[in-house]
Amino acid sequence: MQVKKEADFSLDLRGESCPYPVIYTLEALEGMNEGELLQVITDCPGSFRNVPEEVVAHGYKLAKEPVKNGQEYLFYIFA
Repeated sequence: MQVKKEADFSLDLRGESCPYPVIYTLEALEGMNEGELLQVITDCPGSFRNVPEEVVAHGYKLAKEPVKNGQEYLFYIFA
């Protein structure tokens, strides 16, 4: 599957502590159409492991590996 250049939606969760990045990410994905791309930005260290694990467990696909950018973590997830 080819990765789009831009996300259809972006979710900025900086400042939200775990487990909220996972909860808000799953809620956003539920409201999206299949194949749309969601970008998630978070600064919660636990989300680097938790977000990918939970989205895959709920049937979604990561568009690419999570990215650590300084204090921020970026995720690209297909609904």
